[in-house]
Amino acid sequence: MSAKILDGTSIASDIRREVASEVKAMAAAGVRPGLAVVLVGHNPASEVYVRGKVKACEEVGIYSEQHAPSEDISTAVLLELIHDLNRRDEIDGILIQLPLPPQVDSKKVLFAVDPAKDVDGFHPVNVGFLSTQRPGLVPCTPAGVIEILRRSQIVIAGQEAVVVGRSDIVGKPAAMLLINASATVTVCHSKTHDLSGVCRRADILIAAIGRAGMIRRDFVKPGATVIDVGMNQVTSPNEFERLFAGNAKREQTFRSKGSTLAGDVHPEVAEVAGALTPVPGGVGPLTIAMLMSNTVKAARMRRGDRVRELSSK
Repeated sequence: MSAKILDGTSIASDIRREVASEVKAMAAAGVRPGLAVVLVGHNPASEVYVRGKVKACEEVGIYSEQHAPSEDISTAVLLELIHDLNRRDEIDGILIQLPLPPQVDSKKVLFAVDPAKDVDGFHPVNVGFLSTQRPGLVPCTPAGVIEILRRSQIVIAGQEAVVVGRSDIVGKPAAMLLINASATVTVCHSKTHDLSGVCRRADILIAAIGRAGMIRRDFVKPGATVIDVGMNQVTSPNEFERLFAGNAKREQTFRSKGSTLAGDVHPEVAEVAGALTPVPGGVGPLTIAMLMSNTVKAARMRRGDRVRELSSK
């Protein structure tokens, strides 16, 4: 038995096409969704992510602008920028690229974003909307996980789901989305007793703990759906051997680059699971696709009446 591979890249492409079509329809009504990305300083990984987000905006027709304050910015000055973006009507989404420099109060900055423009879904107002099943903006990665499940025709209602990881960005909102979709949900973390035993109960297992290859064969019920949210950089030859021994293609990449990406799920799980997301090419592509979707959703929620009025003329 070998798991069905759930192709996140293909699903993300479908979502981007749908978003582009919606943006086109809104443009016909005189409205263009807008996203502002704030990137403080010069973190190479963050710069790569931001370039990907800006490129995705261009591809689907969303207006985007990038703000790049210097590394030594104060919380007060950054808050002024956020307040200015909150006031601008043509900006529907505001994304603060994390991490922020140590002198900046990250929570204060994130909470200053207008909840109606909080396309990351981090604001307590949107967290509250999610927990009470009201319309709001949902964190992009967990929303992408649900899209993978739904678009792969994997039943959620009535299933036992286990989420490994309790972060505010992935674990908790993923658990809430699964509850809202009528799954029975257990959230695991570093203090969970008999982690492998709890995971083995899952019909749907979400791994979001940030440790390469932690979820092994004995954690997985035969036939279960396993969603791997982990994105871990493997640079140690011993760690590579533990995860990818015998994988010639991976070995070639590792030798030439000195590193490779690994998920939280060990490759051996493919021999037990019924369905599995790969790393790379699984959940990752969905994160940016859902950011595009959230920006359009924010525009519709903020400017819906105007869109309807212009469409009817």
